[in-house]
Amino acid sequence: MTLSPPTEQSLREELAAAYRLIAHFGMTDLVYTHLSVRLPGDRHEYLVNPYGFLFEEITASSLVIVDADGRPRQQTSYPINPAGFVIHSAIHRSRPDAACVMHTHTVPGMVVAAQDHGILPLNQINIEFYGSVGFHAYEGIAADDNLSERERLVRDLGNRNALILQNHGLLTVGSTIAQAFYRMYYLEQACRIQIAAQATGVPLNMPSEEKIMRTKAQFDEDPDQGQLIWQALRRKLDREQPDYKN
Repeated sequence: MTLSPPTEQSLREELAAAYRLIAHFGMTDLVYTHLSVRLPGDRHEYLVNPYGFLFEEITASSLVIVDADGRPRQQTSYPINPAGFVIHSAIHRSRPDAACVMHTHTVPGMVVAAQDHGILPLNQINIEFYGSVGFHAYEGIAADDNLSERERLVRDLGNRNALILQNHGLLTVGSTIAQAFYRMYYLEQACRIQIAAQATGVPLNMPSEEKIMRTKAQFDEDPDQGQLIWQALRRKLDREQPDYKN
């Protein structure tokens, strides 16, 4: 499937859709965390949520253009939280392919982030992330008073598309909003599966290394990268919350 080059308006609508879907699936932390996307062009500008808005309130027009340091690049009556953009700016600057960055603080994600072994290959969904999730040690709240942490974030993500922030939460990137959302949704599902399985208290049964690697390769060969799911979810929003495009 050939996709049209994104415009600012199309990215506004897609990112607003992603905020609404994160809210719909219960992956918010009230007004905290961010989803961001790089705008076309070479000015290093991004769209991000206005600080203080619930994700379910986000619309295409309420998203704010910021520069690489999280400072507004448009007239806006909404507050911006530059410190909250520190993680995003580090990754956007270092990964040209990471057009979209998503970061969440969910209970399942934070439970797994409190463990020292990352995503366990307990299920087919979990296996998609086998060996492909980075791990970043906790350094306190990611803010401008620790700029050197940006370098370590970039190092720990490497060329991967997902990162567990120890004692903090989850992060995914994608070349499109659809890709980053797909990865975040299923990374969240992997965490839910893992803590549910651990809560049973019975020994955990994991596939052999051979079967894990075969399944992982099958996931890696999938050309869809979440596009079908994204189109279906956009149709859902168009029916149920069409104001996200406003």
